[in-house]
Parts: sequence; C-alpha cells; structure tokens
Amino acid sequence: MVRADAGQAAGGEAAEGPSQPSLRRMRQFDVRPRHDLGQNFLVDSNMLDVIGALAAVGPDDTVLEVGGGLGVLSEYLAPRCGHLHVVEVDPALEPALADALAPFDNVTLTVADAMDLDLPALDPAPTVMVANLPYGVAATVVLRTIAELPGLRRWVVMVQREVGERFAAGAGEPAYGIPSVLAQLSCEVKVERQVSRNVFHPVPNVDSVLLRLERVAPPADPAVAAMVRAAFAHRRKALARSLDTAGWGGEDVRGRAREALVGLGLAPDARAESLTPAQLRELAEMLSR
Repeated sequence: MVRADAGQAAGGEAAEGPSQPSLRRMRQFDVRPRHDLGQNFLVDSNMLDVIGALAAVGPDDTVLEVGGGLGVLSEYLAPRCGHLHVVEVDPALEPALADALAPFDNVTLTVADAMDLDLPALDPAPTVMVANLPYGVAATVVLRTIAELPGLRRWVVMVQREVGERFAAGAGEPAYGIPSVLAQLSCEVKVERQVSRNVFHPVPNVDSVLLRLERVAPPADPAVAAMVRAAFAHRRKALARSLDTAGWGGEDVRGRAREALVGLGLAPDARAESLTPAQLRELAEMLSR
C-alpha cells in the first residue's frame, strides 16, 4: 500500500508539503508525469527494501538503473554499491535527479535514450541492473542488456505483468516467445512478486511485477538469436515454414529445418513455441553448419 505521507500528499497535504521523496520532488521541480514516456513514479518507499533484498548489491557492484525518474530508487542504490549509472531519457527530470544524487560521488547520470545508448561504453561496466523500467521499452532494454553487457550477472526490474510473464514462460505456454527464449538461453528467470498499482503515481492502468534474472551462460550467439526471431516471426506457422517466410537460412531452409527437427526427435511440422530454448539453440547450430 502507499505510505501515509504519500496518501496525505495526494489528498490534502500537510502545510509543509509531502515528505515522500518522489512527491516532494514533483512539487519542488514542477514535474508533470508524461504518459508518452510511460512515467509512473515509485511513491511507496517500502518497496525499496523489497527491491534491495532481491538485488543484493554490494560495494563491489556497478549498478545500471534505466529510467531514473525522480531519483527515489537511485538514492537508495547509490550508498549500497560501488558505482551507479543512472540513465534517464527526459531532460525535464534532470534537476530532480541531480537533487537526489547530489550527496553521492559514485554516480554517473546520463540523460539519454537507453534505446540508443552505447551500453558497452559504460565505464565502469555494470554488473547488476536494478530499475523501474518504462513499460514501452522494458522488454527491449532487458534483451539489449543481456546481449550487450556480458558482465551483467543479475537483473531486478519492475515491469508490466505481461512482460514479466513473457520472460518467464516455458515452451508451450501462451506467453512463450522471443523474449522467453533469448532471456532463458542466458539466464534463470523468475517473476518474484506481484506489485500493487498503488505504489506508483500516477496509478497505471496495468499491473506490475518484480522480475529477477540470474545469468548462467554467455549471451546467445547472434546467429542463434536471429534464427529464434525468424522462427517466431510467423508463430502460427510450422517453424520450418516460418524460417522460410522470414527469409532466414538460405536455400531450401524449409526442407533442412524439417530434417533437423526430426533429428532432434521432434515432428517435422513442429511450431517454434513447442521447442525449449535449448532445442532452438541446437536447431540453429545444426542449420548453420
């Protein structure tokens, strides 16, 4: 639930104004949440300890936070890690973030779009990602960091419930798809807990979850990732036909894929959604020989 001071600010503030950091900075810096950027600011500070317990960051960790917002998570993470990279796309939030980060000398604030940022150039290189991710880019940001930051070993991210379910889904489940496979080829993935809508301001129209990933293998080979994307490009079609339709694999890929599927002990007309991440990787390696 929302803390009492947050509720007080929303429905009749005390004379001195709200004490909860997000609400106080919204007022102090005249911040109006932007729907087009998916801005839903964390206003329940009790969630910070929940996130912190899952992230388990220490002084040897370099943390990446995408979507710094009003800095409430940033100022929680900074004294607990060796270095903190905060990335925020909205220049209007820079004064509020600067206010939150002023006490710390181990923080790099980058005002940029994380979708365009040169992630491998971050120095020092991140080892843990902790973030309340904007809904519209959450899946892409997680997949990019898995692929481009091999030194990342743990992710604890707040995402839309459906996004979390996609990452954690197993073969044959309705939510299983490209994010599931590409994440699980490198990581153990778990939806840790549901998150009330009331911990955010403004209250979103969707439910959220805390998603945790632990790296267990290097990033998927680009050729494997390309085949996975092609295999699910037309997911209602048989996998072999989807590869052909997507233009992946060259000459007679449909026939070769059907033969390879049989070699894996699967039906020649199997759909991508019926194969585990390990089977899809093995198939990609067979077809790339």
